[in-house]
Amino acid sequence: MSLPHVLILHGWTGSGPDHWQSWLARTVSEHGGLADMPHFSDPDQPDLATWLRELDTHLEAAPKDRERVVLAHSLGCYLWLHHAAREHIGHVDRVLLVAPPALNHPEPAIKSFFPAPLDPAGLRRAATDTRLVVGEGDPYCSMQESKQLAEALRIEVDVLPGAAHVNTDAGYGEWPSVLKWVRSKTVPLSPR
Repeated sequence: MSLPHVLILHGWTGSGPDHWQSWLARTVSEHGGLADMPHFSDPDQPDLATWLRELDTHLEAAPKDRERVVLAHSLGCYLWLHHAAREHIGHVDRVLLVAPPALNHPEPAIKSFFPAPLDPAGLRRAATDTRLVVGEGDPYCSMQESKQLAEALRIEVDVLPGAAHVNTDAGYGEWPSVLKWVRSKTVPLSPR
């Protein structure tokens, strides 16, 4: 069985070379998988409409002869929620939403992404399986807000103890558990 095609969606300001998303893209490619990690336009001042157009381009280019997996981090999670709420979209096999900020996040630079659609039916149209992963102590989203989001979307949530925003600052460069999930849908996900 071939490894899946992996589409990796970064958040606000992007993901640096030491971030788990960059590590995952390199690792999937080294093991014979196909990894696509687009750099969305103007990541410091993102525009939802622009990012959605760019996402569409990458989804259309994804091969149809492999399992298709999407991993989104932070603001990338809301990009996916907006995508999933649209009509006539393509379908992927699995999606992992990692460390979204709170629904009422006050950062002016990301205001075009809010309010975010909370559309469980849309998520099911967009992907066969969607899962949420959050870090305990995330400064951008409380545990209560994370669980409310999972309930509103009707998806399973994995809580990573002490993982904060599940980024480089929290020690998430290499993250073997997420690679296992990509390979075989291993759940629940565990900390690095």
